Amino acid sequence: MTLYILRTLLKMVLTLFAIITLVFFATRMSGSPLDTALGDGLSAEDRALMIEYFGLDRSIWHQYLAYLRGILEGNFGLSFIERRPVADIVAERIWPTLQLLGSALALTLVVSVPLGVVAALWRDSWIGSAVMGLAFIGYAVPNFVIATFMVLIFAFSLNWLPVVGNGTAWHFIMPTIAMSGVLIAALTRFTRNAMLDVLGQDFMRTARAKGLPETVVILKHGLRNAGVTVLSVLGLQIAGMAAAGNVVVEAIFSWPGIGELLVSAAIMRDYPVLQFGVISVAFAVVVINALTDIAYVVADPRIRMAKG
Repeated sequence: MTLYILRTLLKMVLTLFAIITLVFFATRMSGSPLDTALGDGLSAEDRALMIEYFGLDRSIWHQYLAYLRGILEGNFGLSFIERRPVADIVAERIWPTLQLLGSALALTLVVSVPLGVVAALWRDSWIGSAVMGLAFIGYAVPNFVIATFMVLIFAFSLNWLPVVGNGTAWHFIMPTIAMSGVLIAALTRFTRNAMLDVLGQDFMRTARAKGLPETVVILKHGLRNAGVTVLSVLGLQIAGMAAAGNVVVEAIFSWPGIGELLVSAAIMRDYPVLQFGVISVAFAVVVINALTDIAYVVADPRIRMAKG
């Protein structure tokens, strides 16, 4: 198991290095930042000084090596737009993003796991069919469509909820629902399938034969064993939510997080901010996937013995 964990960590490091390299060259392919970042009000002398200061007069390979050196030293450069350290800018956006991710994850777990259990237990009744019907509909509707409809209905038409920012608890309602909608649908389906796999197992019949209450049989023996599958799916869902879901939702609701920062940095071609922002999201995704793999091995003794 120790060797498996070490291999997982090595793959994580190699993946991050590949992402750092791809992000650096991809941002340079989008065009020059001189037209947007430096503006038209600078004189030719000042413009040359700014180009030299940011290292834009060097070759692409010199810029790449300097960027790698800066990452190793913990120096991620200065923003072209705000003229201050990139790490400070991103650090200001991490907490709002974590707040939104945490609220979306909590709503997903609270809603999807009970619905998945209900859909498995009442699979032959209209209740199970209704739950799965809602799950299929929710899975087919993208989060930006949910966000747009909620803004039109609850903000513009009814004027019930605020749209921009994260100043109050009311600001969390629409972004949280928009981000967790697809996740709830997906996790409900996986929870139902995992529960169906364990409901007919021998240990479930043994637990009932011992005279245990049905609630204990379902929650302690059934859901606990199905939780291994749910855990792996949940890790992938969290990684996907951190990688893409928050960018779209934060942009729609002007949420002051990393997603909204990435959109504005891409539009303004603020290379240092865009690079560090993408690397931060990629780091979160890779770490979440690695922790999910390790937790999966720890939770399932059979996999632990196989990896042993």
